[in-house]
Amino acid sequence: MKAEGHKISMLTAYDYTMASMLDDAGVDTILVGDSMAMVVQGHDTTLPVTLDEMIYHAEMVGRAVSRALTIVDLPFPTNHLGVHKTIEMAGRVLKETRCQAVKLEGGADQAEVIQALVSAGIPVMAHVGLRPQSIHTMGGYKVQRDEDLLLEDAKAAESAGAFGLLLECIPADFAQKVTNHLKIPTIGIGAGPHCDGQVLVVNDLLGLPCDYVPRFVKQYADLSTVIRNAASEYCSDVKNGTFPGDEHSFK
Repeated sequence: MKAEGHKISMLTAYDYTMASMLDDAGVDTILVGDSMAMVVQGHDTTLPVTLDEMIYHAEMVGRAVSRALTIVDLPFPTNHLGVHKTIEMAGRVLKETRCQAVKLEGGADQAEVIQALVSAGIPVMAHVGLRPQSIHTMGGYKVQRDEDLLLEDAKAAESAGAFGLLLECIPADFAQKVTNHLKIPTIGIGAGPHCDGQVLVVNDLLGLPCDYVPRFVKQYADLSTVIRNAASEYCSDVKNGTFPGDEHSFK
């Protein structure tokens, strides 16, 4: 798609129903993201989610998808446990779900791990720029402006065998330089319009409840209001006795 100039769409999904709808809608790539720690489990960061939880949700998503490429995040600290342990854990993802690839945070510092996973037959997408699993050492959710480090990470990931690269929260001109430099596709989130594709957390896109909407998010729906109104109407109908009616009852 990159070679032919076709932009790549990616969204997150965490369950069968959502993944099925996104696949039917034509999304190119579905990411079972460790963002589930925040948008599904209600944590403040992505750090608490476990590998078993990722596999549990990825198995649902994998069963729902028949067309899109499906990628699973390796949760913290999986890819820091040594090459052989990381292969073992990433291998579980492919063995226990129907997903096809994993994503890990890191570039040059993770080159050895990326190369080992690819050599073991596990496709890898790398993730550079803002890395939410390193949020405590990066000083918060900030735009990353070290262009030299970014390019070094990107080139190292590609050289190690990554099939794609996620760029998070970097200036648009940085993302354009990286995208033009690499043969593999770049997927941006808060990285401007020049990447080969874009990803959003599906809850953000749909306007589902969240405490904070990042600047880079475009909300395409307001399902939070729709759901609250529907639930409120249901509660009222139950309390005033109008639901269930005769048409909802058996005779």
